[in-house]
Amino acid sequence: MSDFLGPAPAAAPSVLPVLGNTLLDPALVPAPAYDVYLTVEDVQRQLRRSRASVYRYANTHPEILNPPFDPNKLNPEVRSDRDASLQFHVREVRRFAQDVLGLALTLAVQPSEETTTHELLRAVLKELQAIRQLLEISPDQK
Repeated sequence: MSDFLGPAPAAAPSVLPVLGNTLLDPALVPAPAYDVYLTVEDVQRQLRRSRASVYRYANTHPEILNPPFDPNKLNPEVRSDRDASLQFHVREVRRFAQDVLGLALTLAVQPSEETTTHELLRAVLKELQAIRQLLEISPDQK
């Protein structure tokens, strides 16, 4: 999916909470897959708000590079340079969507996309299973 955040799980389909098409619940997502940062465009797409709205929601200040946490604003990650683009942790976007905007999370199944690689791996697996069956046949049955 185009709005999917972070790397897709390598396994089969899994049930994950989403806002729109975005994974947003850290309790149900493995930690390595959940450490994702969003750009302003990603936040705009996920919250379904204009770019200007996202900038209005963001906790920024003209004189202070990293203002203190504001529970009523969308708090970006710490920046080391004023020219660095704003990045938002997925947990912060989730908190802001729930607490400030009042958006509810929903559950959705996110199946992995079927690719030629998947088909090829399935064929290899079938062939290996057939070979294993042949090897496990007892010498009496040969």
